Amino acid sequence: MSEFSYRTLLPTLTAQLAASAEFHDRTGQFPTDNFALLHRHGLLGYTVPKAYGGGGATLAQARDVIAAVARGEPSTALILVMQYLQHSRLGSSWPEALRRQVTEDAVRNGALINALRVEPDLGTPARGGLPATIARRTPEGWRLSGTKIYSTGSHGLTWYSVWARSDDADPLVGAYLVHRDTPRIRIVDAWDHLGMRATCSHEVIFDDVLIPLEHAVSVSPASAPAAELDPEGLLWMSVLLSSVYDGVAQTARDWLVQWLTERTPSNLGAPLSSLPRFQETVGQIDTLLFNNRSLLDAAAQGLTAPQHAAQIKYLVTDNAIRAVELAIQASGNPGLSRHNPLQRHYRDVLCSRVHTPQNDAIFTGVGKAAFAAFTTGVKP
Repeated sequence: MSEFSYRTLLPTLTAQLAASAEFHDRTGQFPTDNFALLHRHGLLGYTVPKAYGGGGATLAQARDVIAAVARGEPSTALILVMQYLQHSRLGSSWPEALRRQVTEDAVRNGALINALRVEPDLGTPARGGLPATIARRTPEGWRLSGTKIYSTGSHGLTWYSVWARSDDADPLVGAYLVHRDTPRIRIVDAWDHLGMRATCSHEVIFDDVLIPLEHAVSVSPASAPAAELDPEGLLWMSVLLSSVYDGVAQTARDWLVQWLTERTPSNLGAPLSSLPRFQETVGQIDTLLFNNRSLLDAAAQGLTAPQHAAQIKYLVTDNAIRAVELAIQASGNPGLSRHNPLQRHYRDVLCSRVHTPQNDAIFTGVGKAAFAAFTTGVKP
């Protein structure tokens, strides 16, 4: 895709996706048509390395696409973030034939992949612990059993990267790759959330599912665990996830500006946009979003050290929430009406808080680093 066509496409893409956003929010249906559209433009394989026929997109290029999609339909954007993260970080531990199969499936067929990690009892693995999902070693392959919740994209995924542990004495913990057509997989439609409703983050149950032994694609012994993401991967995750919710806030801001410009109370005889208090509110919103753009652009262009990835996530998402709150406050009842999209943007942007790393973990990690630097005499 040339730079010209790329820049021309994104605003059009936003408008096309926005046309069905209310429908997907109301129904919670997987946005199949949205992904067909993205596939037609070659965007589902955008972060697949060029050696495998993909776009080989940089973080800055991937961020531009995610931002444009999020401004149209954020659930689609979140699922696309997971696609981009998986394909940009395919590990060297993967068998070459399997890596090629998964990447070519994305490029040719628009196949989606995501990591299924969260479990009913353990919760998020970011807080520590081992998965209850077990891969039993048998002569014919692994037999995988367990339940995953908050499985973003569930009904639309072709590949599941399932976080599990083997039944060895020193279990192999990590990603076990499963194709959706493998027998004994069941999706339970349990996702009925306040916001990001079309992500279809349902429950997926694996009942003695048989997969080849080589599908233990990224595992390490529990006694010597390997990090799932390197610092660069954490930066990608932070920038792309944050861009989803910044995009939601940008759209909320645009709605407010249009509404204030068009709303002319009879007792005022002029649009609400002429009043200083609304000008101040929009100025505050734009300043928060300017801060977000500055942070995200700098990180995407490699100007921010990966060690600050979690802080970027906190700052951008907190600014996004505050921006939409200000829009709600300024609009009053109209902004909370189901007939207007602002209440949907507010419900969606609040979901930014649940993504790993969560705020308490971010602040604790930064604080620990500060004390460690002081103890060793290293300047931050």
